[in-house]
Amino acid sequence: CNHQALQKLKGKTEEIPCVIGNEEVWTKDIRYQLSPFNHSHKVSKFCYADKELINKAIEASVAARREWDLKPVADRAQIFFKAADIISGPKRAEVLAKTMIGQGKTVVQAEIDAAAELIDFFRFNAKHAIELEQQQPLDSDGSTNTMMYRGLEGFVAAVAPFNFTAIGGNLAGTPAIMGNVVLWKPSDTAMSASYTVYKILRESGLPPNIIQFVPADGPVFGDTITSSEHLAGVNFTGSVPTFKRLWKQVAQNLDIYRNFPRVAGECGGKNFHFVHKSADVGSVVTGTIRSAFEYGGQKCSACSRMYVPDSLWPQIKQQLLDVHKQIKVGDSFSRIKGWLEHAKTSPHLKIIAGGHCDDKKGYFVEPTIIETTDPQEKIMNEEIFGPVLTVYVYPENDYKKVLHLIDNTSPYALTGAPGGPHYVLRWTSPQVVKQTHVPLTEWKYPYMG
Repeated sequence: CNHQALQKLKGKTEEIPCVIGNEEVWTKDIRYQLSPFNHSHKVSKFCYADKELINKAIEASVAARREWDLKPVADRAQIFFKAADIISGPKRAEVLAKTMIGQGKTVVQAEIDAAAELIDFFRFNAKHAIELEQQQPLDSDGSTNTMMYRGLEGFVAAVAPFNFTAIGGNLAGTPAIMGNVVLWKPSDTAMSASYTVYKILRESGLPPNIIQFVPADGPVFGDTITSSEHLAGVNFTGSVPTFKRLWKQVAQNLDIYRNFPRVAGECGGKNFHFVHKSADVGSVVTGTIRSAFEYGGQKCSACSRMYVPDSLWPQIKQQLLDVHKQIKVGDSFSRIKGWLEHAKTSPHLKIIAGGHCDDKKGYFVEPTIIETTDPQEKIMNEEIFGPVLTVYVYPENDYKKVLHLIDNTSPYALTGAPGGPHYVLRWTSPQVVKQTHVPLTEWKYPYMG
């Protein structure tokens, strides 16, 4: 079924308009989504909304807000239950194929994203919305207390990333479940799969003006939504610089808004793997390879820095290199190329595996393992979002210092994993290694960002 869906997309270019209400709109600013592993294949042809069209979408959303907000939450939830059923059944292969070809994913990576996670988002969030309304405060003598849940006064802007089809659907879908109207700005490089999710929501009964599908240039979209008096919220996943820019714009424009916009964002990470001398080497190697190189490291939870005791490094290094040889290269490019060039010229860095890239047919970056003698080197600090793992080998008895080093090296604190007995970490540093970190033997995440 997946194979047939993939074959159907081969060599074809899908035409994707802006959708404002029931109206499909084309502007003169035409763009193309290219397949990352074959950039001669134009996956989709789409257009950018200009400032005027974005403002039209805002007006249409605000006009529809009250009626949608007054609809019972159970009725709103049914739309998303139905969408989840469609994605899990008749449209599953199509959504997976468009995620694979458009975003360069393997079938497994597409399955855990565009099917499993998106279905979970719609079903769980719809269920939780219904349950939330059922939670009411206690009554006191002679009075009844009632909590009313309602959407925000205005519109929510959903700004989606390229790397997860599910996140785009969730950023736009969840505010809508809660009674909000949404302007969805999909990522240029996830356009095809995002548009399919949007069409499934409409097919499931979502009224025309509740979610507007608005492809746009990032700065134009950001400038327009933050200068609207009706902005009520920003739901964002992406880079730190982009989120900072949006937040600053909201702050600068506070005086024009009818309320205080809610700004929520999930940004980057610099996932560490800390290895204690007592760790199981096989588990460490398997967990690190998967975390660092699945989907080319293009997840904010991907392992990007590793701290290994000198006593274990010979074993871990050899096993990392052995597994590295078995990896088949798939996709990613130019920004990562700059990091590889940096690794080749820095006196503190040594490439021990990989380090090559090629853009002749697609954008390919070889999974790369680097050894650093400087734990504060910028490659240990800045997010790369590619298949690059840097290892710092530490004297095994200095593990307490390394725990503090992990915490202080990078501004990111999204994910991390210790390898070793729980008691070491429990008694050593309960404040540095927080309970949210999972051991390397347990690689399941509560999200896949």
